[in-house]
Amino acid sequence: MKRLIGTLSLAALLSGCAAGGLTAREKGLLGGTAIGAGTGALIGSQVDGRDTTAKGAAIGGGIGALGGWLVGDQMEGQNQRQNAQAYELDRQRWELERQRREMEDLRRDRYDSYDRGYDSSYDRRGGY
Repeated sequence: MKRLIGTLSLAALLSGCAAGGLTAREKGLLGGTAIGAGTGALIGSQVDGRDTTAKGAAIGGGIGALGGWLVGDQMEGQNQRQNAQAYELDRQRWELERQRREMEDLRRDRYDSYDRGYDSSYDRRGGY
């Protein structure tokens, strides 16, 4: 029975990792399940009786899955908040750059219009 539980736990863990692209929530769930099942099996094996190892692994796996999912969910939420902040920061940088270019264009147009409107004959008559 111990081998069956160990083999199934290992197979589930490896197949989940092989799927790739796991979210933090899924990683927490898998890690919590594996740690909980292993801990439950160790504790169950120390208690008298044949079925205690399997029961300990099942109970520990369930509790570990819940705890792992909760931790993974918090990590996933934090990742999403960080991604949203990074997107907003990039958008604001782009807007600032656009406004800088617009100001440079306005200054350039303003100075070009002064240069075009400048009359050098006015200087010869005593102006400026």
